[in-house]
Amino acid sequence: MAKISLKDVVVDIPIYGASHRSLKNSILASATGGQIRPREGTGSVVIRAIEGLTLDIEHGTRLGLLGHNGAGKSTILRVMAGIYEPSVGTAEIDGEVASMFDIGFGMDVEASGWENIILRGMYLGYSRKEIEARAEEIGALTGLGEFLDMPLRTYSAGMSTRLAFAISTSIKPEILLIDEGIGAGDAAFLAQAQERMRTFISNAGILVMASHSNDLLRAWCKEGLWMEHGRMRMRGPIDDVLAAYTKSLG
Repeated sequence: MAKISLKDVVVDIPIYGASHRSLKNSILASATGGQIRPREGTGSVVIRAIEGLTLDIEHGTRLGLLGHNGAGKSTILRVMAGIYEPSVGTAEIDGEVASMFDIGFGMDVEASGWENIILRGMYLGYSRKEIEARAEEIGALTGLGEFLDMPLRTYSAGMSTRLAFAISTSIKPEILLIDEGIGAGDAAFLAQAQERMRTFISNAGILVMASHSNDLLRAWCKEGLWMEHGRMRMRGPIDDVLAAYTKSLG
């Protein structure tokens, strides 16, 4: 069974080449919502993005992260994905993780669409034989037709997103992490993509999603976690947490 356990997690992100009292830090503090602190003995500073977070997530959980920009939502997801190591505390992740916040990572602009299906699929953990067996299905979902024979550099941004989305949702993760909405192109493809996302999410043992869309959080999450300046403000049923957060905004 998939499980996530964060205990007393602190995440400090170093900012180099900036003094503690600089105007740059003042602007950065307002933009990120993090706490600016001097980094001892270095002359640089750190942003404390997460402050003492303890969180247990069991198999079957559908958890939505909400809060202002810089509240720590994306940082939490990156700790769960193993991208950020806690500066203090522990993060124990039990289960295969799929992240949907950099769906184009591992793709080659000089390779064709078909070649990128193989490359990205192998990056996601498939063997070559496994991803080749899924290639036709993935190619059909993209709706790109003969463009799959062309190099990725000839694609528009929407075409590239279609390809990356189709590949990324071909896996069956135990833990699924989503940061904000996934742009998927035109209306017809978006309708198809939403159905695929529903199937994708239902197959995951755990879902953790960060979004500013209340409708999206209500549709896909049963619980909510409200973050504020790197700290947990509230956790509970999604409607209760959304109501409390919305009320705080005035």
